[in-house]
Amino acid sequence: MDLRDILPVEQIHEDEPMYKHTTFRVGGKAALFLDIKTSEELQHILELFSEEKRPYFVIGNGSNLLVSDKGYDGVILHLGAGFDQITVDGSRITAQAGAMLSKVAYTAMEHGLKGLEFASGIPGSVGGGVMMNAGAYGGEMSQVVTYIKGLDAKGNPVYLGNEQAQFTYRSSILKKNHMIATEIGFELVPGDKEEIRKTVSELSEKRREKQPLEFPSAGSTFKRPEGYYAGKLIMDAGLRGYRVGDAQVSEKHCGFVINRGNATASEIHQLMLYVQKKVAEKFQVNLEPEVIRLGDF
Repeated sequence: MDLRDILPVEQIHEDEPMYKHTTFRVGGKAALFLDIKTSEELQHILELFSEEKRPYFVIGNGSNLLVSDKGYDGVILHLGAGFDQITVDGSRITAQAGAMLSKVAYTAMEHGLKGLEFASGIPGSVGGGVMMNAGAYGGEMSQVVTYIKGLDAKGNPVYLGNEQAQFTYRSSILKKNHMIATEIGFELVPGDKEEIRKTVSELSEKRREKQPLEFPSAGSTFKRPEGYYAGKLIMDAGLRGYRVGDAQVSEKHCGFVINRGNATASEIHQLMLYVQKKVAEKFQVNLEPEVIRLGDF
């Protein structure tokens, strides 16, 4: 079986610039970039790549990703438009992996369903959100997900209940075992639509006040170390506003590394390493990146 037997030619892109597909707005070219529209397409591609032992990486909105300036020699599997349906049945929401988390949260709000307000400002897709157990303001995916349908690395169907997903802080069994979510089920609680809207509005205001939303970034650059806050450690290490080229530790929130406009992936990477080194020297705390690096650094 050939790739063109699986996908229409308009869904196959060679030498695709990855800066177009990441929220950092940096990154070289992917050798091959495939727009996946259905679970069946994804299954057949995984079966083919498993046989060929071909390297690939799955992305949604690219909101937690730093792609090398040299690009990526493997294949990018993009779950986005066409893989983004959302349906509501009573207090249950079903979303395909390419749907934006924020859109699912707003759909919940419009149907008077509580529980996803925390996700209203998260810039990632649902698939990425469950893989890394995304969270904000005291909420996280593990609290609202009931099941995950997906595929393993060979294209075999997988079905996980909440406990089987083995959610931990910014991780899950999907991340550990390289599984790909295709459909996610949520169980929410009926509530007052206007109260939910008010909560979403308040969280949105908090984000605007405290986060550098005016610059490209990947959100929180580092995981929260146990007993600390990454942003405070970085600030207390004297790194607020520190720059490498156009990559900068945000002056508004030190937990964010931002692209001031013309940063390269290399500059962002160097800045992250420098921040880790300085925080380790000053506080003996190892900051673990939340951002996934793809390609050769």
